[in-house]
Amino acid sequence: MTLLNLRPSTSTVQGPDTADLERLLSAVEVHLDALGDSLRLQDSARIERHSSDLRETLTRALDGFTRASRTGQVPAALRARLVKASGQVAVQRESLLRATVALDNALEALLPRDDAVVYGRLDRRSSALFTH
Repeated sequence: MTLLNLRPSTSTVQGPDTADLERLLSAVEVHLDALGDSLRLQDSARIERHSSDLRETLTRALDGFTRASRTGQVPAALRARLVKASGQVAVQRESLLRATVALDNALEALLPRDDAVVYGRLDRRSSALFTH
């Protein structure tokens, strides 16, 4: 027969230490730089790869910083770098959005949609207006 220990644990769960946070944040910064380079080169394959890598490392970094902040172990310098990285992500997201809108507008001008017919299609109700 197995007994369950229902008493609360007295051990505390430690968050990541400063060195762990430094490694996590450095990885985010490396991927941000790589994505920025890919955006400047307009290399869609690299953009896709680096944005995926950035998303994964950013998720890990935010998890690490969240756990560390629960124990009050986030140094001010690392917190400032995380805020700066967050700002860079926002700038890159805005840049990518603007490029997407410009591309969509160019495609719309070059390839009008089928439903953008000038005179419209006559259906049974509208054609009845023209018959006597």
